Amino acid sequence: MLTALMVLDAIVAIVLIGAILGQEPKSGGLGGMDGGGDAVFSGKARGMDAFLARVTIIFGVLFAVITLIIAKLTA
Repeated sequence: MLTALMVLDAIVAIVLIGAILGQEPKSGGLGGMDGGGDAVFSGKARGMDAFLARVTIIFGVLFAVITLIIAKLTA
């Protein structure tokens, strides 16, 4: 069972990485910190960005729960 959870955790991690990398950048990075970029407050995400944001949250929580279960089983 522990091996199956570890494999599932690895698959969830790969999907989570893909979901994060697939999102559009929200700002100009550190260059937007001086107030020059209005992209940070441009509005809510739509379409694929909204879907990837939901996938990121779901798989992030799933990754955390599976990792905690693995830690509990190995302790």
